[in-house]
Amino acid sequence: MRGDGTLMRNALDEWTAPYAALLLRVGLGGLFIAHLYWKFFVLNGGFDAWWGQFEARGYAWYVPWYAVSAEIAGALCLIPGIWPRWAALYAVPLIFGAAQFWLTHKGFYFTAAGCELPVVWGVALIVLALLGDGPWVLLPSPMPKFLKRGVRT
Repeated sequence: MRGDGTLMRNALDEWTAPYAALLLRVGLGGLFIAHLYWKFFVLNGGFDAWWGQFEARGYAWYVPWYAVSAEIAGALCLIPGIWPRWAALYAVPLIFGAAQFWLTHKGFYFTAAGCELPVVWGVALIVLALLGDGPWVLLPSPMPKFLKRGVRT
């Protein structure tokens, strides 16, 4: 990059980038809603069966609590825009943990129910956190001073 910042000045389309964040928010929030719906209404045995599989596979007691809280945060916070950057970052470990689980059990490719989709989902959550909240948020994500543009510490 040249010293005058020319390359970065044209890196994002200032008119469409906020709507890309909005589209990511709504799409990712929809995925979390779909997964919660599946756990409660589609899965044989329902939520209890989903919850019980963590203990059966040897996970620590807090893992299902975190997993369900991250999915609820994604479902309730991303679409309306309630601290969307932080909700996305909160769900990242859940999604990459799921990716690791499916990689070791089914492999990589989505055609074999592998980890391909969770990897893309996790990357999309990170992209949303980096891109920003987007338009039409109820509660914008608070940012620490050292991350705010133009603030030097």
